[in-house]
Amino acid sequence: MARETLETDVLIVGAGPAGLSCALRLAQLIKAHNEKSATPQLSSENIYLLEKASEIGAHCLSGAVLDPRALRELVPDFETQDAPLESPVTGDAVYFFTERGQWKFPVNPPFLRNHGHYVVSVNKLAKWLGEWVERAGVSVFAGFAGMEVLYDGARVAGVRTDDKGVDRDGKPKANFQPGYDLHAKVTVFAEGPRGSLTKQLVARLGLDKGRNPQVYAVGVKELWEIPAGRLSKGQVIHTAGWPLTSRQFGGGFIYALSQTLLSVGLVAGLDYEDPRFDAHNAFQQFKTHPWVRKLLDGGQMVRYGAKAIPEGGYFSIPSAATDGALIVGDSAGFLNSQRLKGIHLAMKTGMQAAETIFEALLKNDFSATTLAGFETRWRNSWVNEELWKVRNYHQGFERGFWRGALNGGLQFITGGRGLHARYPVRAGHERMKHLAEVAGAEYARAKSDGHLTFDKLSDVYHSGTHHEEDQPCHLRVTDFDICNHRCTVEYGNPCQYFCPAAVYEMEENPDRSGKHLKINASNCVHCKTCDIADPYQIITWVCPEGGGGPHYDGL
Repeated sequence: MARETLETDVLIVGAGPAGLSCALRLAQLIKAHNEKSATPQLSSENIYLLEKASEIGAHCLSGAVLDPRALRELVPDFETQDAPLESPVTGDAVYFFTERGQWKFPVNPPFLRNHGHYVVSVNKLAKWLGEWVERAGVSVFAGFAGMEVLYDGARVAGVRTDDKGVDRDGKPKANFQPGYDLHAKVTVFAEGPRGSLTKQLVARLGLDKGRNPQVYAVGVKELWEIPAGRLSKGQVIHTAGWPLTSRQFGGGFIYALSQTLLSVGLVAGLDYEDPRFDAHNAFQQFKTHPWVRKLLDGGQMVRYGAKAIPEGGYFSIPSAATDGALIVGDSAGFLNSQRLKGIHLAMKTGMQAAETIFEALLKNDFSATTLAGFETRWRNSWVNEELWKVRNYHQGFERGFWRGALNGGLQFITGGRGLHARYPVRAGHERMKHLAEVAGAEYARAKSDGHLTFDKLSDVYHSGTHHEEDQPCHLRVTDFDICNHRCTVEYGNPCQYFCPAAVYEMEENPDRSGKHLKINASNCVHCKTCDIADPYQIITWVCPEGGGGPHYDGL
């Protein structure tokens, strides 16, 4: 098939905080360089920013409480530049929940003290950064998905974008347009957690050799409008305990963006044992807790979203520099799971990638040797300092919450070490047990009342998700026989539970006994949970046609 080829200097895949910060910082460096009339003259137009969403920010989702450290470095006067910061944090509280009660921590753990930070919508922050990037002259391609990494031998040479106008059987429709081959001197992978291209790249080049497997959580969130007077603007609340069990990692959060707008959510580790666990269901249960119910009573849920979170930490970060490519932000796992924060680390590593690329442009050398300057930069910066202190944090929860809390205390005292220099960890899907090992009472399911609690389809509606229906399924299952037979017996088809968007459905066979897997791909909110949690690792998430997916307005 004939494809148009576009040549550029720098290709950034993903317009989240990491990719946007990389693009803006590089444009700033190029502008300062050109103003000095230095050689070679460079152009910000030769920075291509590729984004699969229909517009910048549409796929960006987080809690979020922002540590402004990196933002202050990127835009020093952000507070006078109309940065969309909903509120400074005005107060912190941490609670431990039982099913009917709660107790408040008398003293907040140091890592959950948020003085000087901001409650934000990462969707709005990304839009704002996108405006800066466009004003700086960067070439933005929204609505184009990266489908394949292009190589020249072992060197990354760019990315192929999605073909548009392909029907569900893979045949061209009347509006067919082949994707572009975008060739770049250096490609930056800033796709967010479990990036589909990053996954290809790391596997092909063995960039995770000697590293811990990445471990993930899934965050499920709703935006609520409530009557004024229940929480002060800027109030930040975290919870541990119910509805999660003592064998699970995670907790709830409630952030007051204003007097009448709350960000309410639950984070649950995707290294749980019970194949019947359902994070969306647990979140609905969370809202029925008397303390939370009282906050939300009489309010209205207005938006919904879900996203994976890389929790593995320092020892799970792959080699992030190779010939012709860098990996930044959540794609590489730059996140502090103890502080529940990653936006500032994504932004900083994006900026450090830009500084490395700028040097490479001046030298016209994009080898792994030159791009390894990125590794040097982050390891000699506050990024390394912050992540080293929590290098064993998530691994400490391998045997449950209480041991994790004890390990966390020991690690705090020992500067992140704990009892071992490097704690072992298994990939989350390897921890899932067979049904026979967890046999017991039927798993508790929250009832949807349409006011406080919602079923998955109702929540998907509030995510703004839309896909072209007549296109190939972007959720690729390599062996449906495993799903329809073996998985049914061994695990009870956990995909129907772990997906927070009702994508996977076990449907009765019309002509024989038993069920078969039905994939409702148009429901997908791009959280990547299926790619992560599938115990057989036979589900691969790839990008659907560019422009499709959720629209996380205000989330």
